[in-house]
Amino acid sequence: MRLLRQAEGPLLVPSPVMGEVGYLLESRVGPQAEVTFLRSFGRNGFHVAELADEDIPRMAELVERYIDLPLGLVDAAVITIAERLGLREVATTDQRHFRVVRPRHVEAFTLLPG
Repeated sequence: MRLLRQAEGPLLVPSPVMGEVGYLLESRVGPQAEVTFLRSFGRNGFHVAELADEDIPRMAELVERYIDLPLGLVDAAVITIAERLGLREVATTDQRHFRVVRPRHVEAFTLLPG
């Protein structure tokens, strides 16, 4: 939670991540946690980062390149959106996958929390 309070600028949530977050919150905490998450969007909270049609080929490329990991669609979407927007920092609990992947625009992502 400290990460969220200290973040500067908009906190972007790629649209494919929302399904994963919803599932985890509902199954581990309960449906009220989903409501709280959804109400945290807008103004100074989270903002949805949508996929663009041109992102899909890059996602396929990433999933194929890291097929033995396996990377998966959601992680590929996060990476692709970060590349398109020129973002260097990614907040994740899945540091194993994001430490392996080499994005196009930087040598490596800065993973948060550090």
